[in-house]
Amino acid sequence: MTDTSDLLVRFLLPAAGVRGVHVRLGQSWREILSHGDYPAAATRLLGEASVASALFTGHTKVDGRLSIQLRSSTALRALFSECTSAGTLRGIAQLNDGEDAPSSLSALGEDALLAITIENPGLDPREPQRYQSLVALTGDSLDEAFEDYFRHSEQLPTRLLLASDGEHAAGLLLQKLPGDEGDEDGWVRAGALFDTLGRDELLALPGSELLHRLFHEENPQLVGDKALSFGCSCSRERVSAMLQSLGEEEARAAAEPTGQVEVRCEFCGQEYHFPLAEFGVLFSSTPANQPAPERLQ
Repeated sequence: MTDTSDLLVRFLLPAAGVRGVHVRLGQSWREILSHGDYPAAATRLLGEASVASALFTGHTKVDGRLSIQLRSSTALRALFSECTSAGTLRGIAQLNDGEDAPSSLSALGEDALLAITIENPGLDPREPQRYQSLVALTGDSLDEAFEDYFRHSEQLPTRLLLASDGEHAAGLLLQKLPGDEGDEDGWVRAGALFDTLGRDELLALPGSELLHRLFHEENPQLVGDKALSFGCSCSRERVSAMLQSLGEEEARAAAEPTGQVEVRCEFCGQEYHFPLAEFGVLFSSTPANQPAPERLQ
């Protein structure tokens, strides 16, 4: 294994009958943070959600992208993180001005919504196959909520720990293999070792060192790894599609004060400019194979 950040590692504990995924983010997480000015609690939640989206692509079959979305009527209006099958990450938190996210999920209110969405390519590129699962807001933290979700949705014992600060974000997921694989006490042993791991240690150690320190007696086997990086899927074509969906009248109204529509991607900061002089071409027809605009939904 390579001692580095921005890496997803899948592994097995063969004798125990346990599979696992470890993710540690460095530069990719700092790049996500650089596009927003987040207070402490929002930073922590966004980092944990970013790690979780990467972890789950190593646990679940994803050919397109997997996103985690959280909405509430509290100061944390929305939280979004996404990891693609290629290993690119992006994320954003939307807050009321001057406020921070609640320190506990239980304070998000009864109308809060947490969802995992998998979007895989479909036969028609304009119509991807989308699968969404709602996650019950159990416990006080994201890892508790996701741990409970996997335990019930897959009906397999699952452990999950997430952590983040301003420099790194990291996560570890363990799950018992289905069937009778592993010896009788394997899951108990793996769980006892998992319980010795604290969030500070999870953040501080590269994957190879962490897995050796925790599970060396179980002879962990590397199944595969994948490099992770920041990446945004915004493009002029996608922004054009968004403007076309708004309609020419509304777009012209937005352009009137300055003579152009200016759109800035909140994920990466890229700016797109559409002068009024280009509207004749922009709204003359809608391209047949134009991807649908992305929305936080």
